[in-house]
Amino acid sequence: MITMGRKLNHESVIPLYHQLKEILKETIEKGELKPGDKILSENELCAEFNISRNTAKKAIEDLVQEGVLRRIQGKGTFISKPKLEQSLSGFYSFSKVMQEKGMDPKDVILHMNVVEASSRVARKLHVKDGERVLELKRLRCANNEPIILETSYIPEKLVPEMSQDKVQESSLYDVMEKEYGVIVTKAKEVFEPVLIRDYESEYLKVKEGYPALLLERVAYDTKGTPVEYCHSIVRGDRCRFYTELI
Repeated sequence: MITMGRKLNHESVIPLYHQLKEILKETIEKGELKPGDKILSENELCAEFNISRNTAKKAIEDLVQEGVLRRIQGKGTFISKPKLEQSLSGFYSFSKVMQEKGMDPKDVILHMNVVEASSRVARKLHVKDGERVLELKRLRCANNEPIILETSYIPEKLVPEMSQDKVQESSLYDVMEKEYGVIVTKAKEVFEPVLIRDYESEYLKVKEGYPALLLERVAYDTKGTPVEYCHSIVRGDRCRFYTELI
């Protein structure tokens, strides 16, 4: 059990719950609280800082939503694992990034079928509405922990008779290049914050309403032709992206 050893300023205009959040964050940043450490219960925080139960609950709930803390039913509240960071400065592979971080990547294929392109998918891929596209839905994991729920759409004419075994054994872009001569050279990605919906929570193993990032990517071949449209839900409590400005 980790105690805080700090005090709140009850005379400050800064809300007490926010002060408590900052104290918890500071102890984590200084290494006084480490991933897996258990923090004081709500009742103990009330006694430690002379605050109401609602104040303690609000601070903890905010930090759980931000992914700093995690609750385990019947056991308490613990410091979460650090978020997985990924640079936006260049092309990246989820599997390779996880391997570089010493983690074991794994893709679980949930669905792989040829479907008719919706208007949105057709617009992204510059094909006609209803054109046949390969729809590939995957759960992307690191050390068996689900991180990303990803759905890719590829014009079927580019990857005829693509098998699930091929994608399971190698990266999607490697299969496209080696088996079909489709070389992905660039991509455009758009991010926006969202909340995880009920069916997504079942796959990602977090509660509905958790923060997430919606990532939309269009990948292009050497001729600048769109060859993949990808829609991903990335767990906000486990991932963050950064870029370097020069």
